[in-house]
Amino acid sequence: MKLTLEEVEHIADLARLCLTDEEKEQYCYQLSAILEYATRLQTLDTSGIPPTSSVLPEHAALREDVSGQSLPVDVILSNAPSIEKNQFRIPPVFE
Repeated sequence: MKLTLEEVEHIADLARLCLTDEEKEQYCYQLSAILEYATRLQTLDTSGIPPTSSVLPEHAALREDVSGQSLPVDVILSNAPSIEKNQFRIPPVFE
């Protein structure tokens, strides 16, 4: 599946990215390659594989859950498009 530049621009807009023309071309190529690979994967016969199978061992080693230092609020909110009362401000979901 080949993406158009317009589709890449739309995706960048949704992700709030400002891309140069060169980056748009690069992402157009890269994202198209990813989608083509996903299409190839869909042709594999997975009928004999249970939907809950995993490549990980049955008991994967997990790190210990330890509390740590949090980031400062100003750092967390530095890339937010809109802030109100030291919180992310988002458009209302219901009106």
